[in-house]
Amino acid sequence: MAAANLHSSKTTESPVDPRESGTQLRPGLWQTINERYPGSMITKSEFIPLARLAKPLKDSTVCLISSCGVHLKRDRPMEVAHPLGDFSFRRVPSDARQPDLVIHQLKYPHDDADVDINVIFPIERLQDLAAEGVIGGLTNNCFSFIGYNMDPERFEATVAEGIARAVDEEERADVALLAPA
Repeated sequence: MAAANLHSSKTTESPVDPRESGTQLRPGLWQTINERYPGSMITKSEFIPLARLAKPLKDSTVCLISSCGVHLKRDRPMEVAHPLGDFSFRRVPSDARQPDLVIHQLKYPHDDADVDINVIFPIERLQDLAAEGVIGGLTNNCFSFIGYNMDPERFEATVAEGIARAVDEEERADVALLAPA
């Protein structure tokens, strides 16, 4: 039927799904970034082994941290136009649901996440795991920031240290789940 409609002179065009058109991320973006900002891509030559859990996951409080740029719709938007990036983060209440949230990010295609936020910020799936007793619970807040930045030292001193301090001192998380965008 779809093939017949393509050749029919009386077709009604439906809107193009942006996930199919691939319009959000331009070809050659990473090469351009490397050319314009040499040395800006973060590399790691040493690795720190993962810490062992101090208690079973079913008794642990989990904190979600993501570089996806999600925040509450009522929060101040993130800076998406600055050439060096945004060096702030947002607290997202752990009881937030998809209708409460917005993705404020231009540097990656998020069409699928606009349909289901859990693709990049699995907050509702973690809420489900807590309700099922798989995890002990969630911290009061989750954290989100924009991963794009061109000043890794500043990022580490502001965003990374700020989130780490909040997760440890304020949220008292047993486990931090990092979900990159």
